Amino acid sequence: MYNHILYIEDDEEVAALVEQNLRDSEYRFTWLTSGKDIDIYIDEVDLVILDIMLPGLDGFTVGKRMKEKYQNLPILFLTARTAIEDKLTGLEFADDYLTKPFHPKELLLRIDKLLKRFEKVTLETINIKHVKFDVEANQIINTDTNEEIILTEKQFKIFQLLVQNSNHILTKEQIYSSVWKEPYIEGDKTLTVHIRYLRQRIEKDPQHPQIIETIRGLGYRVRR
Repeated sequence: MYNHILYIEDDEEVAALVEQNLRDSEYRFTWLTSGKDIDIYIDEVDLVILDIMLPGLDGFTVGKRMKEKYQNLPILFLTARTAIEDKLTGLEFADDYLTKPFHPKELLLRIDKLLKRFEKVTLETINIKHVKFDVEANQIINTDTNEEIILTEKQFKIFQLLVQNSNHILTKEQIYSSVWKEPYIEGDKTLTVHIRYLRQRIEKDPQHPQIIETIRGLGYRVRR
């Protein structure tokens, strides 16, 4: 399940907390600090989380305009505004309203319920070259041999993360912190070694990889 969540919030600390929890739950995530550039992303997202107090247009205005144009796009307000008047105003067009401070598990539950209500939850089978990734079963198949490709836990998490962010370059820092849950130290070869062994299991020719690309000086990418 790789639903794409757009979060509009100008508080960097809150946004970082939400991002970490959503990525840990295998959601794709885009963060904007205002409603200025939403048109760039709106066609590819499955749900919008929206603060009310934003620079420029406030969340009520941004959310109402989105809902008028995209009626089947669920909108969840996540805000410090607790007054009943604000809740009633938000819920005139939005689909849910959660106040800060909040528990991450409650936010995830509300997101899950909205995605199901709007039938946005998709369980995919992703095909990349000769590899089929069954997302629902967490199974990777070599379609040339019809055999399952068995990976270690870390190899699987790396590949899953790259597939989840297909067509986007992930830096070593991003991959390492997501998989190992700790900061990447420059010069550490752990990730490089895991990528090498992962390619030996995934690629037809590990010396000339076609699935896991190395982007020199930046990181890695899986292109779909």
